[in-house]
Amino acid sequence: MKIFANTISEDKTYEEMYPEIGYKTIEEAIKEFEQHFDQDFKLPLRLPPISFTHHFGKFNDSEGEMNDFLELEYIHDSSPENHYYIFVKPIEHKLKIKDKRIINRYHLKNGNEAVFLTISESIVGLAFERDGWQYMLSIPKALSKKVTPERLVEIANSIDYPSEKENPLE
Repeated sequence: MKIFANTISEDKTYEEMYPEIGYKTIEEAIKEFEQHFDQDFKLPLRLPPISFTHHFGKFNDSEGEMNDFLELEYIHDSSPENHYYIFVKPIEHKLKIKDKRIINRYHLKNGNEAVFLTISESIVGLAFERDGWQYMLSIPKALSKKVTPERLVEIANSIDYPSEKENPLE
């Protein structure tokens, strides 16, 4: 006996879907992240040279700080390949990057090293450390001709700006 079932599939908008799985505004997620770790965080000023219609943030708070991280996601509702992620963890709980995943190494303006790597079969990214955080900027491999490793380095370098909390006159 065969049973056929139809599921009623409602197409949900990103505005409906993402909050249901814990995402909120990037500003809210960063605030939670900073409060949890009691440390300031700087977001890169630049974005990849592709268009996005939405951006969401999520602070993933697990039991124990080792697996806590900030996840920021930029997407385009009619161009699903336009996807960009930023993952951030405290350096003391950073992800270990295996040498076999590293494609190339770059030097940032602040003197730190950044590594361009294969994250998965379909995702590449740039990992670097700054101000006590490990950042991972990632994109689908399909975008790597438009969003080159050098562009990701430019994005990483765009963190070099004074924040409101820094007073250069002190």
